[in-house]
Amino acid sequence: MKADAVRGHLDGLLLAVLEPGPLHGYAIITAVQRRSGGALELRTGTIYPALNRLERLGLLSSTWQAASGERRRRAYELTDAGRATLAGERAAWTEFTAAIGAVLNPGPHPGTQPGAQPGLAT
Repeated sequence: MKADAVRGHLDGLLLAVLEPGPLHGYAIITAVQRRSGGALELRTGTIYPALNRLERLGLLSSTWQAASGERRRRAYELTDAGRATLAGERAAWTEFTAAIGAVLNPGPHPGTQPGAQPGLAT
């Protein structure tokens, strides 16, 4: 899948994978990859600036967690504002995909006769 496909949808992807609970950066990357069936691979250089921005906007909060045998890592979780924004992202995505789907996979238009082409007089 083209890397450009994620552009404009990164915030929604990050918020969605954090919905079940807090995750650290690498786990977020893994969750997106797993949920997309491997089609989406985010890079650390992409997600960390986005996570920091979402935190500054009040959509995420973070805490430092100690990992056994490892250095500390930051875990991110949704705030109430983040949950509301995720709901908006989902609604916008549904509207967007319906509109694009209607253009790419046109079906019969309401009020037209079978076999008639829209815009042509019959």
